[in-house]
Amino acid sequence: MDDAQRPAAAVLDETADGLAQGRPGVRGVYLWGPVGRGKTWLMDRFHAASEVPKRRVHFHSFFRRLHADAHALGSIDLAIDAALGDVRLLCFDEFHLHDVGDAMLVARLLKALFARGITLVATSNYPPEGLLPNPLFHHLFEPTITVLERNLTVLRVAGPVDYRTAGAPDAGFAAGRFVNASEVEVPAPSERVALTVGTRTVTAAAVRDRAVWFEFAALCGTPTAPADYLDLSERFGCWVMTGVPRLREAATDTVRRFANVVDVLYDRGTALTVVADAPWEGMFSGLAGTLDVDRLVSRLSTLRR
Repeated sequence: MDDAQRPAAAVLDETADGLAQGRPGVRGVYLWGPVGRGKTWLMDRFHAASEVPKRRVHFHSFFRRLHADAHALGSIDLAIDAALGDVRLLCFDEFHLHDVGDAMLVARLLKALFARGITLVATSNYPPEGLLPNPLFHHLFEPTITVLERNLTVLRVAGPVDYRTAGAPDAGFAAGRFVNASEVEVPAPSERVALTVGTRTVTAAAVRDRAVWFEFAALCGTPTAPADYLDLSERFGCWVMTGVPRLREAATDTVRRFANVVDVLYDRGTALTVVADAPWEGMFSGLAGTLDVDRLVSRLSTLRR
């Protein structure tokens, strides 16, 4: 544990003590900071040691389930009730908001959560005031930011080391590779297959046993969503994405979809091989200010090159 992590660990220990003693309405914790600094590790350490009714969720998986339950139950409030159940502790990894619809759902979730006295521990790359950064919508979320800051102790975890790049193991997501397009023979057009995802289809460049190949433009350049990637990641244990350009040449929404693909596969431990049209050094130049690009680069840097 490094010096930047110790203050957060101490606050989490106090939170754990309050929960263990059965105190009502124990104050939660919001850990934020640069990628790879151990926020998720701290939260998971805390979650594993807590013996109260609890749940740990990841942003994309949680909202896919919430939307599905709302459709099945006919009510978002009933879906929130189902999501919270009888937990006293909810641990929420990768808390980030760019979509105004998701932000309004989070507002309702937090209202129900704090009304029940549930303790929330969250990790994020953004401080609370940095959530839903789009200036067209940010003001709509400001009351919820106030609620977060009132109910959670906000701590920045920002040590000097990105632990994802420090001796990352060649397993799970990191079992994949980052390779140049000249090194790979891409599937023939005859291998293309339409995969059913929910009520629509997504075109894969090929399916070979448990491996699925996608063209970057076909998956990220069309209106796909994290729920699609979650569904597909449950069916295919190895992904290959071809035709990945210098990301500054792609539209902002396309880059965000690519970042969401990487988020989902990283969280699920699914190997990803990126077949790029540019060398690693040129992939990310010119992206300063792009949302979530630091997390994207950190996660892709664990791939073998």
